Order: sequence, then structure tokens, then C-alpha cells
Amino acid sequence: MAANNLRFITISAAIGGLLFGYDTAVISGAIGSLTKYFSLSPAETGWAISSALVGCLIGAFFSDWISHKFGRRKSMLVAALLFLACSIGTAVPDSFSTFVLFRIIGGIGVGLASMVVPMYIAEIAPAEKRGALVAYNQLAIVIGIVVVYFVNYIIALQGDSDWNLHTGWRFMFASEAIPSILYFALIFMIPESPRWLLEKGQDLKASAILQKFNPGENVQALTAEIKNSLSGNDTDSWKSLLLPNMRRALVVGIGLSIFQQITGINAILYYAPEIFKSFGTSADASLLQTTILGVTNLIFTIISILLVDRIGRKPLLNIGSLGMFLSLAVVGYAAYNHIHGLWLLAFLMLFMGSFSISWGPVVWVLLAEIFPNRVRSLALSIAVFVQWAANFAVSQTFPMLTGNHYLNQTFNGAFPFWLFAFFCISAFIFVWKLVPETKNKSLEDMDILWARQSK
Repeated sequence: MAANNLRFITISAAIGGLLFGYDTAVISGAIGSLTKYFSLSPAETGWAISSALVGCLIGAFFSDWISHKFGRRKSMLVAALLFLACSIGTAVPDSFSTFVLFRIIGGIGVGLASMVVPMYIAEIAPAEKRGALVAYNQLAIVIGIVVVYFVNYIIALQGDSDWNLHTGWRFMFASEAIPSILYFALIFMIPESPRWLLEKGQDLKASAILQKFNPGENVQALTAEIKNSLSGNDTDSWKSLLLPNMRRALVVGIGLSIFQQITGINAILYYAPEIFKSFGTSADASLLQTTILGVTNLIFTIISILLVDRIGRKPLLNIGSLGMFLSLAVVGYAAYNHIHGLWLLAFLMLFMGSFSISWGPVVWVLLAEIFPNRVRSLALSIAVFVQWAANFAVSQTFPMLTGNHYLNQTFNGAFPFWLFAFFCISAFIFVWKLVPETKNKSLEDMDILWARQSK
């Protein structure tokens, strides 16, 4: 019965997104004790955090080959095992190098899951529900981040500072084993992607799955349509991407991935503690930031799920871009003029809400659906790889921008925020000019859509 329930299947797959968020955020509560325990230098502390991004790049790079050869279900099983290995390996390391190795292994799981999970959900969902169901993945990522903040907090309360230095941080990393085991078990209860089954010639299994989730449709016609869209699979997928319509789709996918990372989400999270400190102690400010922005993120991601199949993908992205632009422009103005106060909280929440209703979940929806069947796996893996590369680039360059003496003297710390505000306007223009609306279109319609766009 569970295997026939579309929401159960989506939630089960989206636990990969929860682990995505959990794995990337768990280090936030442990990094202080970890730094002292291994006597890390500032560079080593940075490497302890960013080493996971190296794994993400590796996972994204190989995600096409793994998902194409072994299927979407087995790929998610591999990701679950990588998460489990990471949780154990980072909890019991005897050296810093061992810790980093398992952080990279966890990152590989994140990179793999970040590509396979939204693709799987998109391939099994009917067109009219696809946007909301794929957005569950982003909701799961947000929930994973929020949950691990509370888990870390609860674990830290179990002992004094000495206990946390030697033992507490180990429990923080080990806690990831629980959702990892749950994810591994649930994947056995969900079906394989019908489009991957048709690609591998398993027509009867695919038709049975399509029949369950597309009631009222002519399954034979739908199966024939999918098989026809897969007819190019026996040619080189890389050559297919050079075709004008495929090339345009790839450019849009890469552009969405880059703009999601360079439009300021990391900047606003970095600057928020300094704003909150103006009306609270440092400890209270940190908790307030996590609570208010985390809840805002969660609420507006849920709103996005409710709206994405009703008003479409493009309107949400455009609304989000403008809201983010306004927020960053005001925060930059405040930084330039050394203005701090409670009123800035509204703009922080506006930014987080704007991102969470648009560029957070909607980009994953579009990446999972805009690529035609015969190149989806390869094109999506490229787009996700670029996304993680952009994430890494922003994480490395933002501290340089905030620490640049000339820029600080000239702009009083406002330059990065105005730069990101410029990227938000650029993102608005990019979506307006190049991104097609995909609401209520089947995955098999994407060939026709891009053929029209390329004329």
C-alpha cells in the first residue's frame, strides 16, 4: 500500500534532502570543540568545514553515471550508505585527516542526493503535482538544517564544556546515523523511476507504475510518448547536449544553479549575527538568528510548495529576485552608513522569505524538469556540479570581500551586499528573458518546449 502512495514515496525520497541539510549543518555546533580537540589552525578549521564541498563536487560529477547505470533507487541507497559512513567516521576519528576523509565521503553523498532525489521525484510525479512534490526536497533540506540545530543544542546541554570538548561533538556527528538508517530502509519501499525502467527496456514494470500514478490517462500512449522521447539514448549524450535546443536548456540550468548561489543567501546569513548583536547579547543573538530566520525559511518554503503549481515557476522566481534585491540594497545602505537597529530584522526576514519562496525550492523544481528525457541525467549532473562549484567559490570569496581593506574603507562593508543586489537584478533579467514556464507540462513536453525556444 505504501508503495502506491505518491506522498509517501516523495517524503521517503526527500529524506535524502533532509540528510543533505543535516550533513552540511551538523558541523556548526561541533566546530568549536573540534577546533580545540585537534588544535586546528584557522586554515585547518576552514578545511574542516569546506572539505565537505569537495565531496559534493565529486558526488555531483559521478551522479550521472551512477543514476544512469544503476537506477535512481540504487543511487539513493548508495547515498544513504555514504551518509551512514560519514556519521560513524566523523564521530570516532583518531586524527584530523581521518575526520576530513569522512567529511568528504559525506559530501559525496550530498552531491549524489542533490542530483538524484529531485530527478527521481520529477520522473515519478504527474505533471500537475510535480512542482509541489519536487519542492518537498527543499523543504526537507530546510527541516534537516533546523533539526540538527536543535539536536546539537540538546546534545551540548548533556554535559559541561570538558564533556563537549571530548565527547559531545562526537554525538553530534553520530546522530546523523539515525536518519541515514531510516532513509536506507525506506528506499526499499518505493518503486523505481518509470522513465529509467523504460530506458532499460523494462516496459511492463514501468507501465504498472505509470498506471498507479497517472489515473485516467492512456498509459499505453504515455508509455509510447516517453519511449519516443528516450529514442536518442543510444547516441552520445554529450553530442546531444550540443544540439541548439539542448544547449539552450543546459545554459538555463547552469544559469539557475549559479544565480541560486551568488544572489546573497550566504552573505545575509553571515551578516545577520552582527545585526542581531545590536539588540541582544552574542549568545542570545545567535539563537535568535537561528530561530527567526530558520522559521521564516521553513514557512516560506511551505508557501512555495502551495504556490508553485498554481501560479508557476517564473512568477515566484521574479518575485523572489525583487524581494532579495530590496533586502540586500537596504542592508548594504545600513552597513555603509553604520546603521543598526531592530528595524533591519524586517529586511532580513524579507530576504529569507523571498529566497525561500523562490530561488531555494523553485530552482530544484526547474532543474529536475527542464531537461529532455534523453539528456536529463547528464545535464542535471552538470548543473548540480556547477551549483556546488559556485557554492564553493562564494564561500571562499565572500570572506575576502568582507576583509578587503580598500573595500571596507570605501564602502564600510556594504560592497558585498550591493554586489549581490546587482546579481539579484541580473537573475531577474535572466529569468524574464531565458527561462520558460514549465507549469503543467509533462517531462516529454520539454523537447517541444526547447525546440520552440530555439527558433
